[in-house]
Amino acid sequence: MSESKLLYKRVLLKISGEALKGRQEHGFSQDAVADVVARIKEALDLGVEIALVVGAGNIWRGLAGSRGGMDRVTADHMGMLATTMNALCLKDAFRQAGVKCHVHCAVPMMPFAKQFDRELALEQLSSGELVIFAGGTGSPYFTTDTTAALRALETGCQAVMKATKVNGIYTADPMKDKNAVKFDTLSFKEAVAGHFAVMDSAAFSLCADNNLHIIVFNFSEDGALCKVLAGDYSVGTVVS
Repeated sequence: MSESKLLYKRVLLKISGEALKGRQEHGFSQDAVADVVARIKEALDLGVEIALVVGAGNIWRGLAGSRGGMDRVTADHMGMLATTMNALCLKDAFRQAGVKCHVHCAVPMMPFAKQFDRELALEQLSSGELVIFAGGTGSPYFTTDTTAALRALETGCQAVMKATKVNGIYTADPMKDKNAVKFDTLSFKEAVAGHFAVMDSAAFSLCADNNLHIIVFNFSEDGALCKVLAGDYSVGTVVS
């Protein structure tokens, strides 16, 4: 596939922390991390400019902590630290794979990561270098979905690509209902009316208000990322 055939030239990819743990209960799997790097590198090699946000579910879930009695702000602060650990893990893996990679953290984290600098991030993306945004938004009560939408808008991305385990949005859970029908495209209004849990409400509102495309796709399927970048929604659903 050539760069000229790409529909999206700059995107923000949101992956879950679970993608890094493989079959382990928590933490990092070397094989899983290598697989994530290989799939993203394939798209980078096409000339796509990619910003990345990774969740923290392989290490910590702030909501689970707060439900267990922990102060919500403290729990979310721990989640921000966990996303930074994941970002540093990926940064190392990408560099070993020959990809120039930078981590921008929403809160001061020197010497581990520079604080988010929009102008620098734009310069790095334009140079074809991977940028990972860590530390959430820097404030509690916001998820990494919201971080993805916010940073995508700040850096001029054409879409937020949400990596999942299913190839798009269905009328019902395709794992439970064999009659579930997949959507190739949805409008923001249709997504709301259908009560499809595309992203959390804050993130979804940011995307809808600014007509930032949301693409839900199966990240684990070979070549899926490159396919949706070219506008092939057989492996995903675009909400716009």
